[in-house]
Amino acid sequence: MLRYAVRRLAYSVPVVLVASFVFFWAVRSTFDPLTKLRQARDPGVLARESARLGLERPVLEQYGLWMKAFVTGDWGVSTRTGDRAQAMIGSALGTTLQLVGWAVLFAVVVALAIGTYSAARQYSAGDHLLTGLSYLGVAMPAFWLGLLLIQVFAIWPREQFGLEQPPLYFVGLHSPGMSGVNADYFRHLVLPVMTLTVGLIASWSRFSRASMLEALNSDYVKTARAKGVPPRRIFLRHALRNSLAPFVTVVAADTALLIGGLVVTEQIFAISGMGRLFLDSLLAGDVYVLLPWMLIVALAMVLFNLAADLGYALLDPRVTLR
Repeated sequence: MLRYAVRRLAYSVPVVLVASFVFFWAVRSTFDPLTKLRQARDPGVLARESARLGLERPVLEQYGLWMKAFVTGDWGVSTRTGDRAQAMIGSALGTTLQLVGWAVLFAVVVALAIGTYSAARQYSAGDHLLTGLSYLGVAMPAFWLGLLLIQVFAIWPREQFGLEQPPLYFVGLHSPGMSGVNADYFRHLVLPVMTLTVGLIASWSRFSRASMLEALNSDYVKTARAKGVPPRRIFLRHALRNSLAPFVTVVAADTALLIGGLVVTEQIFAISGMGRLFLDSLLAGDVYVLLPWMLIVALAMVLFNLAADLGYALLDPRVTLR
């Protein structure tokens, strides 16, 4: 398995390089990293910075210089805030990983429970009810759901009952005044996690139900039933384990997309994560943040896809890693 992981990572290097080069070319073609220096109208400083970045060279050479700087830890300084891009991305990534981690953990547990229940009681009243709720969850836009949750759990309690307004903004583990994981930490997580998990639970529960039904109708389950194996053992040991393999693949792929795709949720709740950082940097044309942001997200997708393949092999003994 270790050899397979190393080989997969080696195969992913050309993919990441090609994707990063395309994004590098698009960003450099769209934004000028020397915009502020041009406004200062200092020809000497402008010429030195242009030479340092290699802006007069072909785009492929510029990409090589940037990649070398990225590998050595020199990601540049944000033209929007003046902070180092490495520190900004590190802080945003840590915040997003906290939010995604709790949301995925909660969504996996609930989605598996719903999917397993629906498959075990196919076409029952409970199955139809959960199916309808899942379609409703998939249809809810994140921006609408987030604003609705703020209205119901924050604004109405204060206006109608005079209650203290609950916190609406995400506070990370290392934020000022936050000593660790405590009740206040989870209070700040409730609304953004709810906004994120509704759609995840809705889609993952349907996939879990379909995988479980496929496993229950497979030949090895029918053979086990013919041999007189207890239904509980068939359900938990045979059907559930084999249905988890494709479920893990979907969860890993969706989690990778969430690392840089929470623009709406983070914007609504003022969460300083990867999605909001990308949006702010894109609007400001902040090249020094956009380029390493892209590469970090691409690497996250590679690692999560690798984790999905490894998890698939561990759960399904029929899969051989080569």
